Amino acid sequence: MKKKHIDECVRDCLETYFNDLGDVEPTAMYEMIQRVVERPLLEVVMRHAQDNQSRAAQWLGINRNTLRRKLLDHKLTK
Repeated sequence: MKKKHIDECVRDCLETYFNDLGDVEPTAMYEMIQRVVERPLLEVVMRHAQDNQSRAAQWLGINRNTLRRKLLDHKLTK
């Protein structure tokens, strides 16, 4: 099985999304993509960082307070 880079996975998913839309034109895609990607991104990073918010924030390249707010927004805090 060939390993895919994340950009290839995203591209494939977007192509599928457009194919599924058929003749319907998409709207507000940028916001939609951000919304649907952020939660799983936070879940996976927090799991790999063993729930260490400082480490996860560093990996994500964001401030720890920003990460805390995002975790709260997504109801991912324990």
